[in-house]
Amino acid sequence: MLKVLIPTIMMFPVIWLTSPKWLWTTAAMQSLLIAFVSLMWLNWTSEAGWTSSNTYLATDPLSAPLLVLSCWLLPLMILASQNHINPEPINRQRSYIMLLTSLQAFLIMAFGATEIILFYIMFETTLIPTLIIITRWGNQAERLNAGTYFLFYTLAGSLPLLVALLLLQQSTGTLSMLALQYSQPMQLGSWGHMIWWAGCLIAFLVKMPLYGVHLWLPKAHVEAPVAGSMVLAAVLLKLGGYGMMRMMVILDPLSKELAYPFIILALWGIIMTGSICLRQTDLKSLIAYSSVGHMGLVAGGILIQTPWGFSGAIVLMIAHGLVSSALFCLANTAYERTHSRTMVLARGLQVIFPLAAVWWFIANLANLALPPLPNLMGELMIITTLFGWSPWTILLTGLGTLITASYSLYMFLMSQRGPTPNHIVGLQPFHTREHLLVTLHLAPIILLVAKPELMWGWCY
Repeated sequence: MLKVLIPTIMMFPVIWLTSPKWLWTTAAMQSLLIAFVSLMWLNWTSEAGWTSSNTYLATDPLSAPLLVLSCWLLPLMILASQNHINPEPINRQRSYIMLLTSLQAFLIMAFGATEIILFYIMFETTLIPTLIIITRWGNQAERLNAGTYFLFYTLAGSLPLLVALLLLQQSTGTLSMLALQYSQPMQLGSWGHMIWWAGCLIAFLVKMPLYGVHLWLPKAHVEAPVAGSMVLAAVLLKLGGYGMMRMMVILDPLSKELAYPFIILALWGIIMTGSICLRQTDLKSLIAYSSVGHMGLVAGGILIQTPWGFSGAIVLMIAHGLVSSALFCLANTAYERTHSRTMVLARGLQVIFPLAAVWWFIANLANLALPPLPNLMGELMIITTLFGWSPWTILLTGLGTLITASYSLYMFLMSQRGPTPNHIVGLQPFHTREHLLVTLHLAPIILLVAKPELMWGWCY
């Protein structure tokens, strides 16, 4: 764990002491080296389940893929941001890269924590850099409003979690994930216990976000700069799913009855957000709403609490993290050239940027879960689990899959096909940096097809 955490912390002096000319190159190279070192977490040798570096930080097969995803994303965010942050004064550029790096450090500690209270503190700490990135470097005037939504939704959801954790500490005497799995199952039955159960999960459901408490997400995505959108979609939403998986082990007897409304809301959310996507004109907003639908499927898979549901949820989280981040990068490259996110104004781009159209095509096919990509594997496992739980869910999940395919193709056809308007013929060509950026997103997805057990969690 420290092999990755210490180099990440050492990036802070590097960022502030490097000469301005080499700032972006050095930051990207060091973070890429850290990302390659982090791949060692996937080499699983322990039989006990956890591989610990000390009492507070450890990895297990559930957290390892999410840790690697967090580390993999930092060089990609630095690559993606270079173009629109470069004109700013050098100290602001340094501050921006420092915020991204601090976000990675907090995420490593959040996913690696063995104490639930340390996880909670880091879960909350990730709000600060994200909030500054959205409100300081956002694109539009609405960014302060988006930051307020983001902060208050997340805080309102997570304060009950703090109270619930303190009560758990009082009743069991420990908050260590290593010890809690061996503690006596709690006798839960009263109204107070039901409120405690809801308090434990609502913070994570808001973060995922569940349909109904999702309004902060499209606002935050649309207003954030590209790195903000990437880290939100790829990693911060996964904190919710990861936290739910960790807490579900403790909440066992009550979940059977109390999970019903949340599962129904998650499945209904898949159809509703998909229908909203079909009517979107704003490219970033469409990708943001599609994230809500995918995370609804993940929430359903986790709440049912079967090994297949958990495996499908983590596979879909990793695959969705890479794919939605790639889509945000592609949307940003189009935005930097046309200065508009409205799909009607910038269409027919395939004629001008044929290679970029290939990237759009692969990313969209991955988003609609084309076989044999891991997105399909995750979705199939969750849909099968849901079908085993109640055959009626196939109506909602099947319809959701159809709508997902429809809006993914709609997004591709609107942005890439059709006649090219005269006002966008003279756009500057794609840079090698942008092609590299998308390749580094899509290559892991295609490679994971060959070795999916890296991200199956505990269940293989």
